[in-house]
Formats: sequence, C-alpha cells, structure tokens
Amino acid sequence: MSALPLNRLSPSAVTDLSALLATCFQEDALTRWMIPGERRRGELLPGLFRVFVELSAAFDGVLTSPDGDAVLLFLPPGAEPDEKALDAAFADVLGEYADAMRTIAGLQEAAHPHGAPHYYVSFGAVRPGRQQSGLMSGLLGRVVARADAEGVGAYVEASSPGGEAAGRRAGFRLLGADIALPDEGPVLRPMWRDPR
Repeated sequence: MSALPLNRLSPSAVTDLSALLATCFQEDALTRWMIPGERRRGELLPGLFRVFVELSAAFDGVLTSPDGDAVLLFLPPGAEPDEKALDAAFADVLGEYADAMRTIAGLQEAAHPHGAPHYYVSFGAVRPGRQQSGLMSGLLGRVVARADAEGVGAYVEASSPGGEAAGRRAGFRLLGADIALPDEGPVLRPMWRDPR
C-alpha cells in the first residue's frame, strides 16, 4: 500500500498504522510530555494517531513500506484541514490531555513557515527491530521527490535525534529556533528543504 486516499485505506489499515505509530511514539519525549502516565499514554496514543492517519489520508498523504513496517504521514501543498473539527477530534480522544495538544499545535503554528507552498511531513515511524534499515529514508525520499517534481519545498519538525538525522539525509536543514515546550519540556527542531 502506498499513498492511498482515505476512502481506499481500509479500516484495518487505519487501525494498524495508528497502532504502529502509537508503539513507536510511546516513549517519545513529546508524547511523554503530553501524557505523562505510561499506562494512560498507551491507552490514548492509538486514538490520537488515528486522527493523524485519517487527516493525512484525506489528502492522499499516507505512505507505507510494502511490508507495512514503516509509515510516513504528510500534508501536500494547499491542504487545509478543518481546524475546528480537528480540535474536536483531539478533545474526543485525549480528554484531559487535549490542552497539552493545543499547546503543541499553537507553538507549531507560530513556527511554521508561511507563504511558500510546501509538503508538511508530520509523523514517521518504523517498527521496532526494523529501524536503521533505510525504510524511513525511502519513504521520505518519495515525498521530497514529489516536492522536487512540483518545484516546492518540504518542512518537518523533528522530535528525536533519529528524525533529525533522517531529515538531514534527505536534504533538510534547520530552520529557525527550536520549538521548546513549556515547563522544561522537549523541543521540536523545525527543518526545511528547498526543491532541487
């Protein structure tokens, strides 16, 4: 499966990809900040990532490796999600942790580049045991190839050293200051890639 629109992404595929992302982000600094309790985080992350999978799929922005061991979510240039519906979905799945998601989203919006059309890579994950196998680089390479073919940029916010390294391998460079979450929270590193 690769880049299937939501109406062609089966319910089981949405569930599987959401579960893969939840597993891979269970110990990520960003999700730990948002949902501090490990058990509760494990309960809520599949629903949170379902929102992101469905959002990206609605804009034809889901790529997977052939074996389903890696997934990359993105939004293409011109994608305009319904912010009110998105906020309601986050509130529904996160409950008391929705304000933490709103804080992250607000900081991301303030740092997000505006003006130049671009692909926005939101999340990527590789199944444990398959990391450092080139799967993520392959998926990211497909997105930047599309961006290059269309003559537009690409943007990502890395939440881990591995994500930053994958971005650098694909030609991304740091863009502006880190996005620092409150209360000594983790940072996101904005990265940009010009078309080639």
